[in-house]
Amino acid sequence: MTVPDPDDAALPAGDRSLRWLVVLLVSIGLLGLALVAFGGGKGAQSENAGAQGAGVGGPFTLIAPDGSAFSSTKLDGKPFAIFFGFTRCPDVCPTSLARMARLRKQLGADGARFEIVFVSVDPEHDKPADVGRYAAMFGTPILGLTGTDTQLAAVEKAFGVYVQKVPQPGGDYTVDHTAAIYLMDAEGRFADTINFQEPEADSLAKLKRLVGRS
Repeated sequence: MTVPDPDDAALPAGDRSLRWLVVLLVSIGLLGLALVAFGGGKGAQSENAGAQGAGVGGPFTLIAPDGSAFSSTKLDGKPFAIFFGFTRCPDVCPTSLARMARLRKQLGADGARFEIVFVSVDPEHDKPADVGRYAAMFGTPILGLTGTDTQLAAVEKAFGVYVQKVPQPGGDYTVDHTAAIYLMDAEGRFADTINFQEPEADSLAKLKRLVGRS
C-alpha cells in the first residue's frame, strides 16, 4: 500500500487529509462513493452533457502550474483524458482522478500512451500552483491546468461542461460540475466518456480502445 510522503507533516491540515483520501481511493478502489451535500450533485446528474458525438472539444489555451500559457497543441498526436473539477471537491474529483491513476496502472506499458488532464473550474480559489500540487497527489502524471474566467468559459463551452457556483452558509461556496471524464483521440476528436459510477472494467475497456487508436 502506498503511504504519504514523510513531508506530509509540513502540509496544511487540509492537504494532509486529502493526501490520505487519495491513498485510500487508489489503494482499495473505492468507486461507489455517494455524492454528498457538499456539492457535485448536479455535476453527476449532468455527466453526459455535451458529450454525445461530434462537436465536443477543440483547441484551448489555459494556464500551467508554473503560470505559463498551456496550448492544447502540446497534446497533438496523443490521446488524452480530460476532467473538469476543483481542488476542494470532496467526492467526485478525487474519486475520478484516483480511478484514472488505477486504470493507467492496469494498462501497464500502454498507460504511457495517453495523457490525463485535470482542469480546475474554480479560478477564484485554485491558483495554478495549487492545481499542480493537487494533481501531483494521485501517484501518476496528471497535467493540472486552470485559467482566467474567459479561458475557462471557452473550454467549458467547447466540451459542453456544466459549471455552477453554489453559495454556501457563511459566505463560502461550492461548485457543481459535469462529472464525466472526456476521452479524446490522438487527433483531438471526441472518443467516449468515462462516467462517475460505471463499472471500472467498462472504463478500462474504453481506455484500451482509446490507446489502440494512437
